[in-house]
Amino acid sequence: MLGNEAIARGAYEAGVKVSAAYPGTPSTEISENIALYDEIYAEWSPNEKVATEVAIGASISGVRAMASMKHVGVNVASDPLYTISYSGVNGGLVLVAADDPGLYSSQNEQDTRCVARAALVPVLEPSDSQEAKDFVKTAYEISEKYDTPVILRTTTRLAHSQGVVTLEERQEIEDKPYERNPAKYVMMPANAIGRHVYVEQRMNALAQDGCGFAINRAEYRDTSIGFITSGIPYQYVREACPNASVLKLGMVHPLPKKLIEEFAQKVDVLYIFEELEPVIEEQVKSWGIKALGKEIFTLQGEYSANMIREKVLKEDLHIKEPAKVPARPPILCPGCPHRSVYSVLSKLKIHAAGDIGCYTLGALPPLNVIDTTVCMGSSISTLHGMEKAKGKEYVKNWVAVIGDSTFMHTGVNSLMNMVYNQATGTVIILDNSTTGMTGHQDHAATGKTLKGETVPAINIFNLCKAMGIESVTEVNAFDTEALERVIKEEVARDAVSVIITKSPCVLLKGNVFPYKCTPVEDKCKKCGMCLKPGCPALRKKPDGTIAIDETMCNGCGLCEQLCKFGAIERVKG
Repeated sequence: MLGNEAIARGAYEAGVKVSAAYPGTPSTEISENIALYDEIYAEWSPNEKVATEVAIGASISGVRAMASMKHVGVNVASDPLYTISYSGVNGGLVLVAADDPGLYSSQNEQDTRCVARAALVPVLEPSDSQEAKDFVKTAYEISEKYDTPVILRTTTRLAHSQGVVTLEERQEIEDKPYERNPAKYVMMPANAIGRHVYVEQRMNALAQDGCGFAINRAEYRDTSIGFITSGIPYQYVREACPNASVLKLGMVHPLPKKLIEEFAQKVDVLYIFEELEPVIEEQVKSWGIKALGKEIFTLQGEYSANMIREKVLKEDLHIKEPAKVPARPPILCPGCPHRSVYSVLSKLKIHAAGDIGCYTLGALPPLNVIDTTVCMGSSISTLHGMEKAKGKEYVKNWVAVIGDSTFMHTGVNSLMNMVYNQATGTVIILDNSTTGMTGHQDHAATGKTLKGETVPAINIFNLCKAMGIESVTEVNAFDTEALERVIKEEVARDAVSVIITKSPCVLLKGNVFPYKCTPVEDKCKKCGMCLKPGCPALRKKPDGTIAIDETMCNGCGLCEQLCKFGAIERVKG
């Protein structure tokens, strides 16, 4: 099983009844697999904060619940997380956080363990698919025994690697009765003060009891070298130093102090091998224990067995340099509607405040349109800040671009802020009818749920109008003439305006492309205008004319519109 698939199986076997999530690599497949179990209610929520609150509500009502997200999603969920840590749970509550060492698909490399320490929430970290499943069940046991939410921390390597998993039957957990208890669940200051005392006591108890947890184990072999490690790095330790002694931590917060002290006393040299931040290392060293960690291992990126061979064993690895290959930056797919929009913005020399999604690729050549990308929903707020700093005329050379899923995530709030604070500026909602970058998940505006049910779709046009925005325009993403006209009109407007560019993602299942684009060689003037948007289906031949790869072409017609000489035609595919 994939690590993510195993986590879903763990939720099933643990008797989870409610699961909520927002898709985000590398966590997405957890919920997609949970949705396959009829016994579990599973949903895509608009964002991670909402997903966490849904799981909290289910927990308070008395059932086991889960919320899943990637590491930056934990930032969005941190508001309810910090408080439910104080409140505690009724039914078990687990938050799965998927970190991304190596930045394979994220805007930062943050470490969820740091959030957990601040939020006073215990963290379990599995090291393979079997543990991914088993630790979910352990997390629920800890959650209910110690009255706490529990974070299950995974990483991209674990989430997307496969391992053998032994399956077990589902535990049918009896619903816990709900009893009204404002002192526990109503976190006004007078109640929260008392709960903070409880939380500190809970963490101390977990630290002491953790010394006896089966998921924290000392493996004594050759005691001349000892490692403290967890998660995927444990696999690297066992591969590079199979004879070394290892303290494998399944619970990485709070740390089992006595167990660590005992292990440290029995080994000659102690290494702390953990990806990203020195969370374990700093605590261990604060106890007066000598250890080697980040002074020889990096703070950035993924670890490897070779890192141990080089830094600990001092081996000369004689690793050959990888072959030099031409750089292939990521590009938008052939027929992507974002390329059409960006080609118009590029022509008009308009800057774009960008957001999180496939459309961030508009920052790269040859489009060079996106100037900023911070986080989900930030494009609209960024544009607003620019206008308030520099004035109305300044932002007439800017737009905010945001996808439909990202708009539903946090863009709505930002647009509301523009209306409320009497801003000017144009927001372009790139509506491709899906959450594209994470593999085509539905959202509130598509009319489909995670379980595949057909439901009323939120109408983005009507939603914008309901906010009081007078100028809201829908336009076909591939109608470049209409796009150019509308963009010129709207950026000149001294008011908030919204342009919704509509065309489904080319990779959506069921999409039919009736046309192909084909060159007409004798009409080609070799001007290269059709090449400017960077469609990978087009290339320049040695003689300067254009060739179109019919296996890649989706017949969007952008190149045809750009050619003023009729040298490209759309024909039935």
